[in-house]
Amino acid sequence: MIEVLILYVLLKRDLTMYSIQKRIDENFAPYAKPSFGALNPALRRLTEKKCITSRQSMSLGGKLSVYYEISKTGVSELKRLLLEEFSDNPQRFFANAGIRLCCADCLDSSERKRLFFSVKSSAMKFKAAAQNILNDEYGHINFYQKIILDNTVCEYTNFITIVEGLEKDNAGNC
Repeated sequence: MIEVLILYVLLKRDLTMYSIQKRIDENFAPYAKPSFGALNPALRRLTEKKCITSRQSMSLGGKLSVYYEISKTGVSELKRLLLEEFSDNPQRFFANAGIRLCCADCLDSSERKRLFFSVKSSAMKFKAAAQNILNDEYGHINFYQKIILDNTVCEYTNFITIVEGLEKDNAGNC
């Protein structure tokens, strides 16, 4: 998911590694906080895939800075990553879905429609799984599990409602 964050912030303007981390922090802190140690290899991978390019520039103070810029290949890769299938791991779903929805403005209307459908379908699947455990007539869960599962069902219900609102907004903007 770090590649999505990097490519998205580079859509706005060329940035140094420090500025990339700062922009990711400003825009995505509730979902992800990549360290410099994670950014550097991701930037290298994106450069190798020709998704980004870099150039060196000397500042007025005499410090050498490396600026990264997204390429046309990078824009295509960002869209591909935003539209790829979600993992079957519900633990990762909320953060990944939140990041992807935050980046939906770089997609066209039909791509956003696909993204919203994918997010909503996955959320409905995970909600149903939690609901099935709650509805188990044999009562294999304890009180604490029930409370947490109740909350999980509520979180998925709220998330689905948000996505439905985004779907309506997207349909109205066509």
